[in-house]
Parts: sequence; C-alpha cells; structure tokens
Amino acid sequence: MIERVRSRGDVFVVEREGEPICRIEPIAPVRSTVRDLVRSLQGAPRPDDGYLDAVEEIAQNQPMLPETPWER
Repeated sequence: MIERVRSRGDVFVVEREGEPICRIEPIAPVRSTVRDLVRSLQGAPRPDDGYLDAVEEIAQNQPMLPETPWER
C-alpha cells in the first residue's frame, strides 16, 4: 500500500466499523515564496539590545579554529 502511495500517488481511506478514520496519501510539496519569508520576518518580534549584546559577546569569545584539521 505504501509503495502505491509513493510511486503512483494512490490515496487510501482507513475505516473502522465503516467509519472513515484517516487518509493515507502522498505529501504535497511545501511551496513558499520569498514574500512568505518576508511576511514571517516582519511579523516576528525584534531582538532587543541585550540579545544583540549577548550574541556579540559570544561571537567575540569563540576559540580560533586551527588552519588545518591536522593541527587539532
């Protein structure tokens, strides 16, 4: 059944005692646009100065990475 859903796009309705309980079907690809992203970001809360200061401090205190993996 799962192979038929995956390969052929078949849809199955699962019933219990004659009552439909769920549907097994292919997942449609999620489509979103740059406009959707912009709307999401515009609606998100802005970070305050304390958050930005904390990020800056963390970035400043990161250890230096070795130039090559063999220096570890």
